[in-house]
Amino acid sequence: MATHVISRADAPYAVPPAANAREDDIDIPTLVSTLTDNKWPILFGTLAFFIVSVAYVLLATPQYEANAVVQVESRPPTVPGLNQPTTAPAPPIVDAPAATETQLLTSRRVLGEAIERLDLDTVVEPVRMPLIGETMARMQQRLHPGEVASPWFGLDSYAWGGEQVDVGSFEVPEQLVGIPLQLIAGERGKYKLLDPDGNLMLEGRVGQKATNGRGLTLEVERLAANPGTRFEMTRLNTMALMTKLKKDITVSEQGRNSGIINLTYPHPDALRAKQVLDQITQAYVRQNVARNSAEAAKRLQFVTEQLPKVRRELADAQARLNTFQSRTRTMDVGVSNKALLDQTVALDQSIQQLQVQRADIASRYTPEHPVYQSLMRQIGQFEAKKNQIMGQIGNLPDTQQGLFRLNRDVEVINQTYANLLDQAQQLNIAAASAVGNARVIDPADVNMDSPSWPKPLIVIGAGTLIGAMFMVAFVLTRQMFRRGVEDPVDIELLGLPVYASIPFSAKGKQVVAQPGTAARRDGKQRLLAFRSPSDLAMEALRTLRTSLHFARFEMKNNMLMIAAPSPGVGKSFVCANLAVTMAQAGQRVLLVDADMRRGTLHLALGTRADGGLSELISGRIDEIQAVRKVGGTENLSFISRGTIPPNPSELLMHPRFTSLLDKLAQQYDIVVIDTPPVLAVTDAAVIGHHVGTCLMVVRWGLNQQREIALAKQRLEQNGVEVRGAIFNAVQKRGSGQYAYTYYDYQPMKDEPLRAGAR
Repeated sequence: MATHVISRADAPYAVPPAANAREDDIDIPTLVSTLTDNKWPILFGTLAFFIVSVAYVLLATPQYEANAVVQVESRPPTVPGLNQPTTAPAPPIVDAPAATETQLLTSRRVLGEAIERLDLDTVVEPVRMPLIGETMARMQQRLHPGEVASPWFGLDSYAWGGEQVDVGSFEVPEQLVGIPLQLIAGERGKYKLLDPDGNLMLEGRVGQKATNGRGLTLEVERLAANPGTRFEMTRLNTMALMTKLKKDITVSEQGRNSGIINLTYPHPDALRAKQVLDQITQAYVRQNVARNSAEAAKRLQFVTEQLPKVRRELADAQARLNTFQSRTRTMDVGVSNKALLDQTVALDQSIQQLQVQRADIASRYTPEHPVYQSLMRQIGQFEAKKNQIMGQIGNLPDTQQGLFRLNRDVEVINQTYANLLDQAQQLNIAAASAVGNARVIDPADVNMDSPSWPKPLIVIGAGTLIGAMFMVAFVLTRQMFRRGVEDPVDIELLGLPVYASIPFSAKGKQVVAQPGTAARRDGKQRLLAFRSPSDLAMEALRTLRTSLHFARFEMKNNMLMIAAPSPGVGKSFVCANLAVTMAQAGQRVLLVDADMRRGTLHLALGTRADGGLSELISGRIDEIQAVRKVGGTENLSFISRGTIPPNPSELLMHPRFTSLLDKLAQQYDIVVIDTPPVLAVTDAAVIGHHVGTCLMVVRWGLNQQREIALAKQRLEQNGVEVRGAIFNAVQKRGSGQYAYTYYDYQPMKDEPLRAGAR
């Protein structure tokens, strides 16, 4: 952007109308510029995340992951005795039972058996020193495995590594379930159990069961710890423990429809992780076998109930046959009718078997089920064939029909009884040797040398990356919400020509006086004009001095007021150093601190605040006592703010202030007046009526465009014309985007003449 300084002579220049805001064009150069300007915060923030990630890797308790693999076959296990015949359709086979089995693996029945076998509902944890206790305990175990570490720093209440507690039984009242109790190791195997408030609940000795008579029972089988070491002992709620286990255990099928189920369980104790997963897989397989054994037992019960009935029916049929043969003196059916008898017996036998199967299937399926319907159709077909044969038998003589019917009943019932006896034997064997459709492929195991978490490379890399991304997002977000103007164009759009753009001066920040600091009130001048006259900020002030010099002829008087929208913009810095530059140019300058509330110009000039403007207006001192010469230059005089009065605005509106300014304006070439912030108090509007020129100091990145417009509007509503703005503390962006750039153009030092040079 081209450099342009608007001077007083540019008054006829048509200033563009004020706009609400200039649209910000977010582009790649601006983005890169913002990140470049904030490279150090980004780097330090990323480094902080890196350090935190490394500390986490070193201090975090490692998690070990146990792994086990279970196979579930898609075919249902065959149960001898009542398997489906070839004539009846088999129930549909699920291709992937793993979806169901994964739920069974973490069911309450399976988890409850594992919890009971391992006593997982009793948790005893040593109390370690915060932050470093776990790390020191792990180091102790690596260096001296199996040994109890001695207390560090005399803190024997903490556990420092190697402590062990084995609990045989632990029963608590219902109200103490889930509440951590304190177990304190004592001398020679003794211990104490305290409630959360530190009250003694019971005392005991290792190997002996202790009780307090109120439902609290504890038996400690082993206690290896220094006397005084504390442990947190908790009886967990079984349902809450099951919920946590179900959440921590990951059950997933390896491959689609493979039936191979993988189980993983992380835990800080590698052995405990392996034991838990091993108990869960074993309990699941046992219960899977028990389900199949229960099915065989159920069918055996059904067959056993049918045997007595069939045996009685067989006895009755044989008795009826014997009676009929004795009465009719007929021994057997004829040879010609033997074939009909065999066919009838076969059909009746098949129908009888299907009837038995129907009774079994009816206990598992509804009458609308396809398997049940298919079985009923087969029974109907056999009944139709039987009725057809029975029609042929109806043509035989009565004696032959009776003998035929009784022989058929005996043969059919006898075959049915033999089949039931065979099924009962097979089901007895099946119930005793039932096998399930699930088996453990890989028993639970854990890699003791490689914790599953934390992974150093992943944690440190991810932490560093997240830190970099967070810092970049923080910088961009802060930049987005920081609406302070950073371009002079934003000020000029408000109708304020920028008279000068003063670069940010690190040297000036060091030497400027800070209010309220005792070290600043030592009587020493702290002006950049004296400490570093060649600073770029001073060059910018000299440019402003030149612009004001040529614009003096159009001012109504020689009084210059420096205002600002808000505190902290560097207004006093501009006033003091601008006055020095004017005085160094040979002009008689009077610097007046009109901020009688919080003025700080006296600190920069190394003088006192009292005996100044407030006393001068109130008539307590005269001009000779109020005006002070500033050391370092002969042409600069100064009037401090004076003692802080209770009514600054009323003093400024007093006629004596007007006559004072008129008198001072005749004695000096230019009077520079420092005023309070415009948006804070009305003092600047009162003073503005007396001055010929009013300039407003705007700080780069601090004052918002709306804030500047409001300050300008407030002054103009009171009849004070703001001639222009001074853009202070401008920082150079990474892309070099800011107007009114100043270059370091220092004079060259004369080099000594070389020998022989002419």
